Amino acid sequence: MTKEKVVLAYSGGLDTSCILKWLINKGFEVICYMANIGQDEDFAAAEEKALKIGASKVVIEDIREDFIKNYVWPAVSYGLVYENRYLLGTSLARPCISVGLINCVKQNNASYVSHGATGKGNDQVRFELSCYTLLPDVKIIAPWRIKEFIEKFEGRQDLLKFAAENNIPVSVTPKAPWSMDANLMHISYESGILEDPNQEPPKDLFLMSADPREAPKQGTRLEISFVKGFPVRLIDDETSSIYNEPLEIFLKLNEIGGKHGVGRIDIVENRFLGLKSRGVYETPGVTILHHAHTDLEVFCLDKEIYRVKQTLRDKLSDYVYNGFWFSPEGQYTRKCLDLAADTVEGTVKLQIYKGSVTILGRSSKSSLYNADLVSMDKHSGFSPEDATGFINIHAIRLKEYHRALNE
Repeated sequence: MTKEKVVLAYSGGLDTSCILKWLINKGFEVICYMANIGQDEDFAAAEEKALKIGASKVVIEDIREDFIKNYVWPAVSYGLVYENRYLLGTSLARPCISVGLINCVKQNNASYVSHGATGKGNDQVRFELSCYTLLPDVKIIAPWRIKEFIEKFEGRQDLLKFAAENNIPVSVTPKAPWSMDANLMHISYESGILEDPNQEPPKDLFLMSADPREAPKQGTRLEISFVKGFPVRLIDDETSSIYNEPLEIFLKLNEIGGKHGVGRIDIVENRFLGLKSRGVYETPGVTILHHAHTDLEVFCLDKEIYRVKQTLRDKLSDYVYNGFWFSPEGQYTRKCLDLAADTVEGTVKLQIYKGSVTILGRSSKSSLYNADLVSMDKHSGFSPEDATGFINIHAIRLKEYHRALNE
């Protein structure tokens, strides 16, 4: 009898290694899918481990360029920030990985997708909604929501015992007292000792960025150019180096931002399931891009278009955080925001220094800034006497409001 095929989103860690063996014991043929999205991972060792456990195949796919061009760059252009602080590093990675998962399902005639996301988190929603949208008939196996599995594995000690019983290699390195998720865009830290929202993150927690207090005493000046809202060129004034390709721009900004301690946040956020969670994030490169792009778009966009864009940005930030990147509302909102980016073109000068990003100047051929019109030294096309009527009209409402209060 032919076994049903499952594509498992595999990380090589304890959880997904045990899930791999558990699925095999349940009678499935398991294909492990690993996405190289910029995390620090020994993919060859993970592949060897999965095959030793019993995977029929391991697919390792480099999706870094796709992640930057089709998810990170649009997010920068849209100005996505969840709850005004979180730049959505993990949230954006999940739909990108899901595309790879579903392609793997199709290429191998599989029926199921499985993952190691927990029942309390956002990732289960993001993976599954994306997969269902991309392939409506796909079936999902989420072990951390299956009664049989969660009764067998209450925590790490049960997983370690199962690993020992099934000859699953386990890292001898002690596990850090928090969980971590990494990709090109950021690293997120949560759980463990970080579940106490008043517990300060240990100094050795951060891997992408220096402590701003220990960053270089000399700042780094940059110039970043955008076309239709997307970064197209980076100039490092310190070395006079020029970067034009998306991946090299991104990696250089991560390097510079990390060296200067840019992009660290420690927040409590609202998960989609209704729980509040504490997360510590470091997002050096995109923090720099976010500051530069925001400055340029205010310079270039009509005032009311910018305000409509802010509303759509906040809606799309929620959609992305909650797993609706591929939803009808997500696609519609992205198209609207793409229209706003048509005139966001130009160059922004910045200084990166001890955790801060300072805008030094900007230039654009499509800017609505009119130096003659705004000048305090000449009238140009502006008639100062018109301001009297403008003020009087706006004053009517204020006068009437206070008249009514005092009657």
